Amino acid sequence: MNRRIEHKWRLREIMAARGLNNISDLLPLLTDRGITLSDSQIYRLVGQKPERMSLALLGAITDALECSVEDLCHFEAVSSNSRLRRTVGSTAEPISLNETIRPRRARIRPTDR
Repeated sequence: MNRRIEHKWRLREIMAARGLNNISDLLPLLTDRGITLSDSQIYRLVGQKPERMSLALLGAITDALECSVEDLCHFEAVSSNSRLRRTVGSTAEPISLNETIRPRRARIRPTDR
């Protein structure tokens, strides 16, 4: 049984709770703490779930928004004991490819002349 760590990135929610509705509101807060990022980097940071980031950036975000890492990112260990994956919201059982109906094998015959 394998376990993998999933995380939910809540930066946009925390920003909205603090009254910061635009990425341009976060930029000066990070600049005051010595972090210089471009507009596109801030946009990706707020809008997407980051796979990796520096601890200096994480510390600056938590200090600027007066929150903890646990508030910003929710971690959950998920067990994955099979290699079959389900889509999000899917309640159907996974289909085993060995037991499904396969196409009929084509038979190639010589042409009659």
